[in-house]
Amino acid sequence: MSLTPSERSLRARAAAHALHAGTDSRQHLQPAREAFMARFEKQVDPEGKLNPEERARRAEQARKSYFVGLSLKSAKARRAKKAGAA
Repeated sequence: MSLTPSERSLRARAAAHALHAGTDSRQHLQPAREAFMARFEKQVDPEGKLNPEERARRAEQARKSYFVGLSLKSAKARRAKKAGAA
């Protein structure tokens, strides 16, 4: 018997809660955080020529730029949605 979308969602939520009940979420998500930052390090220093401190500084700025860009897109989408509802 297959599950409905609602039942699949509930099953996934229960599994996520069970996972986080048994592990430290920071430890569990550390590989994802490292991979996410590696993306920005590769973006700012594709040839690996910068010293680690400068690469980290630039990667942090690239990360901030990424999130500000997401924030701008979100604001535009909210404005468009509000204009469409009016």
